[in-house]
Amino acid sequence: MRIISGQFKGRKLQAPKHLPVRPTTDMAKEALFNILNNTYYFDELSVLDLFAGTGNISFEFASRGTTQITAVDAHYGCIKFINQTAESFGMNIHTVKSDVFKFLTQSHGKHTIIFADPPYDFPQESFNKIPQLVFENDLLEDNGYVIVEHSKHTNLSALENFSHAKNYGGCVFSFFEK
Repeated sequence: MRIISGQFKGRKLQAPKHLPVRPTTDMAKEALFNILNNTYYFDELSVLDLFAGTGNISFEFASRGTTQITAVDAHYGCIKFINQTAESFGMNIHTVKSDVFKFLTQSHGKHTIIFADPPYDFPQESFNKIPQLVFENDLLEDNGYVIVEHSKHTNLSALENFSHAKNYGGCVFSFFEK
């Protein structure tokens, strides 16, 4: 995986092989960030990266100038890799080792972008729970998006606050807003 744009453009990141992750493909990530680039100034964002895994999405935001980034993952190895990589690049990424659903029920801060990349084999109820908890706990700023990455076999369009979806190969980004 690589950083697509910004200060660290072209830097390749090699995560340890033993991490239980499926990083967002470069093609899908580039398409997502092109959408966001037309809507936001990255240096003004507050980002919450759920199921952060390798930190791929967090690093892309940081490379583009975002300084308020929180990455949440339950796996110690993922958090360790994100911390080490962020430190080596001088990036300001706050990490939290936690179950995402527990974090969402206990969190109090608001974010402009809440990105979630859960395992593609999650049950439908678990996917549904992500935007539900965000809106129940008022974690999204008024002009923000909740973006859930999932496979084309999962459909989130019937959920409350669903806005639209973008398909990139086998990857789908579902957008939710107030």
